[in-house]
Amino acid sequence: MNKKQKNLLIRIIIAAVFFVPLYLISEGFVSVGMPKWGLFLLFLIPYLLVGHDILRKAFNGIRHRQVFDENFLMTVATVGAIVLGEYGEGVAVMLLYQVGELFQSYAVGKSRRNISDLMDIRPDYANIEIDGVLTRVDPEEVEIGSVIVVKPGEKIPLDGVIVEGTSALNTSALTGESLPREVSEGSDVLSGSINMTGLLKIETTTEFDESTAAKILDLVENAASRKSKSENFISKFAKVYTPFVCYAALALAILPPLFVMVTGFGMGGHASVGSLWGDWILRACTFLVISCPCAVVISIPLSFFAGLGGASGQGVLVKGSNYLETLSEVKVVAFDKTGTITKGNFAVTAVHHSPIDEAELLEYAALAECHSSHPISRSLREAYGKHIDPARVTDVKELGGHGVTAVVDGRSVAAGNSKLMRSLDVPYHDCSHVGTIIHVAIDGAYCGHIVISDELKENAKAAMAELRRAGVEKTVMLTGDAEPVAKKVAAEVGISEYRAQLLPADKVSAVEDLIKECRDNRRLAFVGDGINDAPVLSRADIGIAMGAMGSDAAIEAADVVLMDDDPMKIAKAIKISRKCLGIVKQNIVFALGVKFLCLILAAAGIANMWVAIIADVGVMILAVLNAIRCLFVKNL
Repeated sequence: MNKKQKNLLIRIIIAAVFFVPLYLISEGFVSVGMPKWGLFLLFLIPYLLVGHDILRKAFNGIRHRQVFDENFLMTVATVGAIVLGEYGEGVAVMLLYQVGELFQSYAVGKSRRNISDLMDIRPDYANIEIDGVLTRVDPEEVEIGSVIVVKPGEKIPLDGVIVEGTSALNTSALTGESLPREVSEGSDVLSGSINMTGLLKIETTTEFDESTAAKILDLVENAASRKSKSENFISKFAKVYTPFVCYAALALAILPPLFVMVTGFGMGGHASVGSLWGDWILRACTFLVISCPCAVVISIPLSFFAGLGGASGQGVLVKGSNYLETLSEVKVVAFDKTGTITKGNFAVTAVHHSPIDEAELLEYAALAECHSSHPISRSLREAYGKHIDPARVTDVKELGGHGVTAVVDGRSVAAGNSKLMRSLDVPYHDCSHVGTIIHVAIDGAYCGHIVISDELKENAKAAMAELRRAGVEKTVMLTGDAEPVAKKVAAEVGISEYRAQLLPADKVSAVEDLIKECRDNRRLAFVGDGINDAPVLSRADIGIAMGAMGSDAAIEAADVVLMDDDPMKIAKAIKISRKCLGIVKQNIVFALGVKFLCLILAAAGIANMWVAIIADVGVMILAVLNAIRCLFVKNL
């Protein structure tokens, strides 16, 4: 508990110590012979002790012309009960309302602490070796290319590459995976991971503001600002509902007794006119207590907040509750291939060359692609295996969805797919091998092609099956690869449809066509990781990016980020969103259903203040308890 919660608990305990004996006296269980005015003064002690902040907030609301809120409802109801001589019930309402507020505050605080614990990845310092001495500096002061030292038990403060040492990393805060990750020299590491065993020296590749830890913290901090349709509805509902019930209570206090006095109908049940008015005013006060919208107003945002926290604990970062709500409606999932379904670990598997030899063909292709960061370009450089002098390469032009052209050692080189060859009017030879085919032309003459293949992710096939179990009706693969490659991958992993040889703009068009096919609130999610996926991620109803290996542009454009690039997490994210939305709907139906029933009973004079307390505080506690179930989503 924080200090504010402890102070409220102390006030509640002291007020309860006063209240219990006074209530026994007022109800005649204990005979003391105390005058009514004395009892009134004594009841004011626990009432003001536990309710003075509610009274102050109600007064400030009236002063600032923001009258209709739960503080105003509680103030009018409890003051009305006390004025009518129902001291015990008036104090009990305020006391138990504060008990409910304490419980709700504690539950929200616990949800926030759980999320903070799950996302406790902000590094406090970085170790830099200066003149042989380790010095702690602020991570924001460390420049790209610096070598930092991370000792066992410390957080890695910045993304980088290990230049010395081996260790095991705890990445659970980033990915939700409990198994440690073994790393050694040359391994890429992410900030926020915890070094478990060995001493590591890491060359930083990002500044702190661009590091994985900083991006995740920014996503989590900003997620709460993006409200779902349900939250916006509840906010609008409360603005209309609260003044409505206040006017309804006023009408309940005035119109029925006026009707009885004018017609005389029902007057026989009252000893006097004062008794008549007192009865209906008490009913109106009870009506106000029951009508307090706390259960709905508090539990709905809390459900989404807990859902976002539960998802982040599983390595799924959702950028806002609006995206969590949309994710629950996903029925179609479209995938990019490379880095999403496959590992993106491209390797040269065949070289078909003529008239030049294999080594020369690889050399020209590697030099032409030397400035590209695409996985295929990296695989060509690795297959060449020798030092590449960029000075040998000039006039490089990268043609999206086609390949590259460049001048290498004064010779014009084109390396890319069949579209590139056709655009250059170069006759080429098709290849029977399944894979990505890189055709190479030198000085306008065809010189052969290189076959590059990619590996499927271990969980890709299981992920598609899990999506079907999660209620996804159709999976589609959108790729720039050739038809044979797309067909082979789709068949191996069990994807419903595929569309091959797509340029980035073609992917956007394909997604738009798929969105048009969706009916009855069915939504489409697109999963990608590359820079060229950013437009598609933005266009889809929900964009899901691979966060570990994905490009910054893809992560920025996406609505959901998978921190460990595991496609199995897509189905988990959908299940989490549906559980959260299910709990939200349960709370709305339960809270409003109970309230409307009790409001009818209060208007009929059947429900008293104790029923009102149960309808308000009890329902709020149950709704909050139900809401925090969203945190516990590990076994979905």
